Amino acid sequence: MGFLSIMGNSLGCSASGERLVSAARDGDVQEAKALLDYNPRLAKYSTFGGRNSPLHYSAAKGHHEIVSLLIESGVDINLRNSRGQTALMQACLYGHWEVVQILMLFNANIHRMDYLSGGTALHFAALNGHTRCIRLLLADYVPSTPDFWNIVRRRLTNEASITFDEITTSRTLSEIVNRRADGGITALHMAALNGHVESMQLLLDLGACVSEVTVEDGTTIDLIGARSTPLHYAACGGNAVCCQILIARGASLTAKNANGHGIIAQADLQNLPIGKPTVFYETMNDIVYRGNGEGLKLETIVRSPRDTG
Repeated sequence: MGFLSIMGNSLGCSASGERLVSAARDGDVQEAKALLDYNPRLAKYSTFGGRNSPLHYSAAKGHHEIVSLLIESGVDINLRNSRGQTALMQACLYGHWEVVQILMLFNANIHRMDYLSGGTALHFAALNGHTRCIRLLLADYVPSTPDFWNIVRRRLTNEASITFDEITTSRTLSEIVNRRADGGITALHMAALNGHVESMQLLLDLGACVSEVTVEDGTTIDLIGARSTPLHYAACGGNAVCCQILIARGASLTAKNANGHGIIAQADLQNLPIGKPTVFYETMNDIVYRGNGEGLKLETIVRSPRDTG
């Protein structure tokens, strides 16, 4: 009888757990609250196989009220699924800044890396250009000195010859911003490739390095090439504005990746989908934005951001 009782409790818990997963996924706050009031341990339930917890589902869908309920019920805020992803990573991937804000308030770990790509929450936010999520992730690491942003502004307008490390009391912020995923890919590489101008500018303001290069490790970065800089990635992505910004911040126009490809030829060497503009071909003085038929001279790309600040 004891064994049957245990089995009955286990099956009942599983059924209730699946109900909580459905409530978390669908944003049913009343159902989630009722289930957690009945059994707070359900917050730790995870689905079979994918091992996604109610916290993962609610974070991915942006249901911040349910995220709060689960945290109050004692869920492990840094719980991983089978891919090594935390709720913070999923919230950043889909741009749910309200969820990111809650998770950060409860000390979610931003340093965790997923098992598939070695990416952190910052990489996931940069991938899809979720600038507000990036701000929330890094807010605690920005120096609290009153003049920090003024010095950054002066540095960007060449009013002060100051390196980024000189305006912060520790290297922590720079290390986080420039942390590499598999293949040496940084958050700046991801933002540049996908044309996320605002996210890219923020990362640069916070110390992202324009000269970081990818490495050969058999991952999908081979599609672009090892030893590629963020400018290689921006060129391949076909975004002229991103290229302008990176050049203005000191990115090298002569850098070649491991395949021997320079910036200009990079995009044409990729088999980009039809309809997505390829960028930069032929000579250094004749860069053509062929996707829309508009010519864009190299000297214009280099000069305009530097002249306008």
